Parts: sequence; C-alpha cells; structure tokens
Amino acid sequence: MKVAEQPHQSNLNAIPKVGSAEEGTSSETPDTALMERYREGDTAAFAILYQRHKGPLCRYFLRQCGTQAQAEELFQDVWLHLIRSRKRYEVRAKFTTYLYRLAHNRLVDAYRRQSHRHETAWDADTDPLGETSSVDMREGLEHQVHVRQQAKPLMTLLTDLPLPQREVFLLREESGMSLEEIAETTQVNRETAKSRVRYAIARLRLGLRGVS
Repeated sequence: MKVAEQPHQSNLNAIPKVGSAEEGTSSETPDTALMERYREGDTAAFAILYQRHKGPLCRYFLRQCGTQAQAEELFQDVWLHLIRSRKRYEVRAKFTTYLYRLAHNRLVDAYRRQSHRHETAWDADTDPLGETSSVDMREGLEHQVHVRQQAKPLMTLLTDLPLPQREVFLLREESGMSLEEIAETTQVNRETAKSRVRYAIARLRLGLRGVS
C-alpha cells in the first residue's frame, strides 16, 4: 500500500472559506466552545478548529488509505459532514473524540466498499510476540518512533500493520489520545484498544530493529 507524503494543497482548500477571527474567539478557546460558537453561526470559530486539526486529521487518512486521492476525499467528507450537522452538535466528549469518530466511521465505510481482502485485514488482531509481550516494551520505542516519524522505513512499517492496530497507533501519536479516548473513538472497549496499541508497538519495534 503506497503512502502519500503530502496532500494537494488545492484539494485541502476545497473546504468552504470562512471569515477571520472575531473578538472573543482566539487560538486559546477550547475546541468544544469553538464548536458551540460555530453551531450558532460563528464561522471564525470554524476557521480556528479547521486550522487546529487539519494537519493531524490529514495525516491520519494519508497513512491509512491506499491512495492520496482517497485520503483527500475522506478528509473533505469529514469536514463537510461536520459543517452539515453543526446545528445538531452537543458536547458529549472532547472535540477530538467527536472528530475522529467521524473519521473512523468514514474509514470503515471506505474499507467495507473495497475488496474482501481489506475487510479481512480490518478484523486482524494478532500479537507477533505472543501473549507474553508487555506494554512496557513502549519504553525506548516511543523515542525511536518520534525521531524517525518522517522516515520512509517507519512509513512502510506502518502500512504493513493490520488496520485496527495502525489506526490506534496513529490516534495516539498524531492526536495524543488516551486509551479511553481511543476506545471511544474506535467503538471498542479499553482493553481492546490497549491490546491494539501494544501489538502495534511490538510490530514496529521488531521492524525498526531490522533497519537500525
């Protein structure tokens, strides 16, 4: 699966244009407050939300989709859905959880429309080191992953992960989500989310050993 490096800027700008920030709406305003303001018609609040989250969300799709075009389509679809449904928005969780729940659902739908091979991969959850592997193996690996985040070998290893493991890893690394937030976003229990993170780290650790 090929990983696109950067989205086409023209496609990223396909989201409707919005106004500049108004008094009382700043980069320090919490996400949920911004979304509530946007629900009431404050387009400047949406501008801040979009600028704040477009980078991580775009990378989330780019590193999971087969093509750049598909990543951009899903990226735009999430924002357009948010725009269309703004009047129904209610604060029930962190905005990032709300946003990535939309992204997760769009991604699952996209995989389901594709071949049976993708559907099978989505259900894969296996531990390459067996049941004895420990979450403690994160120590040391996180620094390696951070340092090599833009390196081609890591991107290749990420695309080779089973889809559920890749997703939780990206939610954790790109969005800084807790296990509880990852579980809520991907609609699994906390232990499943924890296992997927652990298995993803184990696979990446093994792969990085081979390119060290």
